[in-house]
Amino acid sequence: MKKVVGEFKVEYLQVLDEKGNCDKNLMPKLSKKQIKDLYKAMILGRQFDNRALNLQRQGRIATYPSILGQEASQVGSAYAFDKSTWIFPSFREHAALILRGVPMEKLYLYYAGDERGNVSAKQKCFPTSVPVSTHNLHAVGFAWGNKIQKKKATVVTYFGDGGTSEGDFHESMNFAGVFNLPVIFICQNNQYAISIPREQQTASKTLAQKAIAYGFPGIQVDGNDIFAVYKATQEAMKHVKSGKGPYFIECVTYRLSHHTTADDWTRYRTKKEVDAWSKKDPVLRLKNYMLKNNFLTEKENKKILKDAEIKVEKAVKKFESVSTMKPEDMFQYMYKEMPWNLQEQLQDLKESLGEGE
Repeated sequence: MKKVVGEFKVEYLQVLDEKGNCDKNLMPKLSKKQIKDLYKAMILGRQFDNRALNLQRQGRIATYPSILGQEASQVGSAYAFDKSTWIFPSFREHAALILRGVPMEKLYLYYAGDERGNVSAKQKCFPTSVPVSTHNLHAVGFAWGNKIQKKKATVVTYFGDGGTSEGDFHESMNFAGVFNLPVIFICQNNQYAISIPREQQTASKTLAQKAIAYGFPGIQVDGNDIFAVYKATQEAMKHVKSGKGPYFIECVTYRLSHHTTADDWTRYRTKKEVDAWSKKDPVLRLKNYMLKNNFLTEKENKKILKDAEIKVEKAVKKFESVSTMKPEDMFQYMYKEMPWNLQEQLQDLKESLGEGE
């Protein structure tokens, strides 16, 4: 006997095309003010990002991962979250965290190497995760704990296309599916895992279809279309909150800058490719839509840019006014009572700094 036991499909969603034309039948319900707020959030994220790159080149912060080109994937999704949502970020979600209320000065502080900038529990954001995909397991574990305690909370975990090649990703997806957990997996498919292109990472036609293998829905969206990302996230939130289990969103976007400031994209991709994706710029796309529909004027746009610059400048001043941590602080908060081996290490450090007894 031979029969078909299942058939599957993956939908692709685009609402706003590259020229700023909108499919009104798919347009999510957003007011003129909300659309302008989305644009302001993307502009602020881009201004933050540009300043961070400059700070790194000046030696004022350490290695930094740019979000240039990925603003719609972050702002569009985060705008759909509610107050009960917990965010588990990777290392490239600055615009989402800023929209969530994380102070920009804290993000600059973190990338300057100060872990005090990596605490955002007030905004329901877990610490930045540099190891690839390990935080997906943390997100799923947190969601499971909430479910056991009957707490109504949605959990969202962000990661890149490279993260889907890690075992941790697959374990977290399987666990979330088996236990029907309230987790939204948001993959920012920016086409490269550092220098490895998406097509060399997996033979799958889409990344979204990986959710099907674990028993829950996956959708692919134009990640440079803020309306599509917002709409898909809204639907994912509704799905999760109704008790139907996890949801996967693949945002097809592009990293216009280097993987980090320690990278050089010219060694593994062409200028022609980057230029082609630059024409799909999510910020420019929304701006064109707003101009066409009289939601924005060039004068208003200049003011939005200026206001973002002022906010970023204030954040930089706050970040650089934070008092320096004492070297011994790295030893003080690991245990309730410091063990002998750490006491010896602390003493060695003091002596090397000329502070020994």
